[in-house]
Amino acid sequence: MLYQKIFILGLLAWLVSACGSSSYVPKPKGYNRIDLPEPKYVALVGDYPYQFEHSAYAQIRPDSAKIAEKYWIHLKYNQFKADVQLTYKNVQQDPKFFAEFVDDSHKLISKHFIKASGVEEDIIKTKTGKTAAVYTLEGEVPSQFQFYVSDSTRHFLRGALYFRTATKNDSLAPVIEYIKKDIVHLLETLQWKGENNLQ
Repeated sequence: MLYQKIFILGLLAWLVSACGSSSYVPKPKGYNRIDLPEPKYVALVGDYPYQFEHSAYAQIRPDSAKIAEKYWIHLKYNQFKADVQLTYKNVQQDPKFFAEFVDDSHKLISKHFIKASGVEEDIIKTKTGKTAAVYTLEGEVPSQFQFYVSDSTRHFLRGALYFRTATKNDSLAPVIEYIKKDIVHLLETLQWKGENNLQ
């Protein structure tokens, strides 16, 4: 009986000392692992005034919005719930139209400035001789990457990356970078119909 009491007291003393000496360390916040496939590109299929190579993992869908015009398409990355929206305008060799399309692009980008913690503008000179303006937006913005490219006389193509998810952008960072590289590849391979034997 005495040995039993000593054992119980010893056990209690050990438990109290063990509980008192340990300090709780919370687990750091983790993010879901996102498996990114090796980039693979295919040529755009269809009768468009533009042609480019896009990710083989993106499905081409016509823009179904009420305001959508001919040749407006979406590159849908269903596995990432991401969408690159492309809008096309014919400049019709009118400098006023060109200036208007550039101004509209800047207005659409500036709508994100309220939530953006940073905006980086770059000019890309592509392998096919195009000049594209690209914008990287940081923070909890609806669109993290946008661009426009034009020959200033006939063709004007604008694009914006969106995600259909409530996931925070810092968690999406690897996917955003992955799709940005796909968009840059699209720009690097962009050709207008009628140039370089593109019919």
